[in-house]
Amino acid sequence: MKILVTELMWDDGIEALRKKGYTVDYDMELSRKRDELLQMLPEYDALIVRNETRVDPEFLEAAKNAKVIGRLGVGLDNIDLEAAKVRNMPVISAKNANATSVAEYVMAAMLDASRPLSDADADVRRGNWDRKFFTGYELHNRTLGLVGMGEIAHRVAKRAHAFGMNVIGYDPFVAPFDHVVQETGVHPAETLDELLDESDFVSVHVPLTKGTKHMINKDNLPLMKSHAYIINSARGGIVHEQDLVEAVQSGKLAGAYLDVLETEPVEKGSQLAKVESIRLSPHIAGLTDEAQSRTAMLIAREVDNVLNGRKSICAVV
Repeated sequence: MKILVTELMWDDGIEALRKKGYTVDYDMELSRKRDELLQMLPEYDALIVRNETRVDPEFLEAAKNAKVIGRLGVGLDNIDLEAAKVRNMPVISAKNANATSVAEYVMAAMLDASRPLSDADADVRRGNWDRKFFTGYELHNRTLGLVGMGEIAHRVAKRAHAFGMNVIGYDPFVAPFDHVVQETGVHPAETLDELLDESDFVSVHVPLTKGTKHMINKDNLPLMKSHAYIINSARGGIVHEQDLVEAVQSGKLAGAYLDVLETEPVEKGSQLAKVESIRLSPHIAGLTDEAQSRTAMLIAREVDNVLNGRKSICAVV
């Protein structure tokens, strides 16, 4: 059987599939060659994608012989799940494989905001020795607000607690006795507005849906403290980017760490890229060697399960 991988996948996952006897064709740039991709799809029994490949009705129609689609990650906004259901096409995701890496990215962002060591290094190399300017602050006793209280938020909270931070969370789908409240110790906020008002850092951990698109915007950004930061490692579009730029430029907000953007890669002339205290990274929060190895191996295993008539523990559809 033949498997097509359209985006970046770690070698160990590809080799695991080949050792099981599959023919694996791999082109990490194929997601950007739409016409070529559509022509190739009918040849394959399974497809493995990431976040750039648009799995829509046209894609699914072309993939008429495929028996499963594996998603190297957990975000599903590039996959039309309803269309997949109509075609009885199983979709599997790499459930929790990169959660630790994303949690550590959030901690790195907060540490960078409180103690900007790279900026201090650059300043010293310019011949300066400004100890007062680079006097930072402790994370201890600061408040971290988690928008969304799923598995990644749970892991962020554990690490934040180790630093002595207060952790609150907003998630209308979390019940009072769920583990993130009872066991992890995240104090639930009644509303998003309450969370924004109380937090020194706000970290976003929700999927991009009609209900979450631009949920942080000019109407609620003014509620935040002027020294606060927003960290978005979830999906671009949850934070309204132009509203964020205006809030930071006007001094109503200290800054932001954005790993995800509405348009990726960043557009030429983007206002975001012109604001120094809005730090940008190229969608790498979950992109560590360990996480990508786990992701590749998990998807390889689950694709093999489906192709051999077994159920997948990571099935989304």
